Amino acid sequence: MDFFLSKDGLERATPEETKITNLTAKPRPDGRRVLVNLAITPFQKRPSLQVILQNANGEEVASTNILETMGFKLEFTMHIRGEIQNPYTLIAKLYYLDGPSAEPYTISFDVHPSSEPDKENFPE
Repeated sequence: MDFFLSKDGLERATPEETKITNLTAKPRPDGRRVLVNLAITPFQKRPSLQVILQNANGEEVASTNILETMGFKLEFTMHIRGEIQNPYTLIAKLYYLDGPSAEPYTISFDVHPSSEPDKENFPE
């Protein structure tokens, strides 16, 4: 096993105890992108993640795999394919390539495109 020692004072979970602690999705005003934030318990061994975005029909419209992440808090953007079909379901699964996997963490949300410019990411 590839454990690492840290000087940050955090108590680190074993692979069996490591889990997703928070998952949020913030649709961007263009209706084509979703900002995803994901938090994991501090870990001894680096886990992998699979994140899938499904539309109302259960069709996969975006996905990503993160292999052996080094961070406990992740932020990334997923791009929605196809027409908007609310509600969307975001499914995140934590697993180890050679070990246990955790139950999927799932949230649902709606996407509502705005005609307003995205001032948060593109200030005037």
